Amino acid sequence: MSPSSFQERRFGLLTAVSLVVATMIGTGIFTTTGFLLRDIGSQPAVLIAWLLGGVAAAFGSLAYAELVAALPHNGGEYQLLSRIYHPALGFIAGFVSLVVGFAAPVAASAIAFGEYLNLALGTAAISPLIWGLGLVVAASVIHSIHLGTGSRVQDLLTIGKALLILLFIIGGLAAVDPDRLMGSGDSQTLDAVLSPAFAVGLIYVSYAYTGWNAAAYIAGEVRQPERYMPIALVAGTLMVTLLYLGVNAVFLGAAPAEEIASAQERVGAVAAMHAFGELGGRILSGLIALGLLSTVGALVMTGPRIYEAMGRDYPAIRMLARRRLSGGPVIAIALQSTLAVVMMLTSSFEALVSYVGFTLSVFAALTVAGVFVLRAREPGLPRPYRSWGHPFTTVGFIALMAWMIVHAVHQRPVIVAVGALTVFLGWLGYLAARRLGR
Repeated sequence: MSPSSFQERRFGLLTAVSLVVATMIGTGIFTTTGFLLRDIGSQPAVLIAWLLGGVAAAFGSLAYAELVAALPHNGGEYQLLSRIYHPALGFIAGFVSLVVGFAAPVAASAIAFGEYLNLALGTAAISPLIWGLGLVVAASVIHSIHLGTGSRVQDLLTIGKALLILLFIIGGLAAVDPDRLMGSGDSQTLDAVLSPAFAVGLIYVSYAYTGWNAAAYIAGEVRQPERYMPIALVAGTLMVTLLYLGVNAVFLGAAPAEEIASAQERVGAVAAMHAFGELGGRILSGLIALGLLSTVGALVMTGPRIYEAMGRDYPAIRMLARRRLSGGPVIAIALQSTLAVVMMLTSSFEALVSYVGFTLSVFAALTVAGVFVLRAREPGLPRPYRSWGHPFTTVGFIALMAWMIVHAVHQRPVIVAVGALTVFLGWLGYLAARRLGR
């Protein structure tokens, strides 16, 4: 199985970094803190959860940077796990990416977009679902028709979103009550951090940090990947981690705990109304909705590159590799968007978040462990970048993922079962693709 190299390397460092930032800064930061506070019950512990999530993402990005600099091809975990372990595991990872890594986050982001847009407009005349469906269709069309237009729009939306969050942090600090951030004492915070609820809460945090590896999916189309990929992955992740900590400090310090815990996916709007008043809250809700345009666009841009790579390697699904001239992989984009629409119509927001966070953590841990495997098996492989802090950063990432996964098995058995079913379906898909492709 050999990765294709036919793509033009037309994306630069800015696009690679912006994809990481855009994919990470999505529904998670504006929605999941309410679920965290509801389950953990301690504001300082919630901040620690966000910090640990950032540390894990940073450690993971260091490992991915080494892998994709050495193997700069489109496809992310599909290409990496196929090369490191076995084509079957790579195929399953590609299937999981389709369902869990991209279609589900597209659905969740689009639902949140509709919620925040209605809050900004002060009306519920149009269902959030309708707004979300329109966004998915529009993003799919733009990224199917012309790559250049899609990437430029993506860059501008991402820069605007990052500036929006920075302004929110600066403006909201004046409304922060330090007593709220301190909680009820060190002992309560420690108890909360050591609780099973905290470990399971990292599922929500993991969902919010999903995307720290986004640039890996377009590595085959990035100029000078051996130089730019490590910068994009590591710098993008660290930038988002700092923004996340600042935003959550404002969320938890500006609004009463009970309101944040009950806000569910409207956390951003509730905190903004306390920090800036009703009008300010509506304006910020509109800006958050605008920022979610960037998130959906990034997911539509990156995910289909995985299925495109799978289509080139497996004749039975070759249709996924079809592209328009100067455009994106049309059928792959349509497949992902169709699944996202189905999820929007059938799943709850919280279920989507848990499903994504748990399942992707398993495959991210397997990929990061690949640094050990590849160094042992192929010591002579050219490595333009070697993971900083290895083996400590690599082991740290795997340990954090394992801690979360073990507790999730006990606390969220239904979500774990659905994740396992997804993996099983991916394995059946691999067997079918091999048999039909003979």
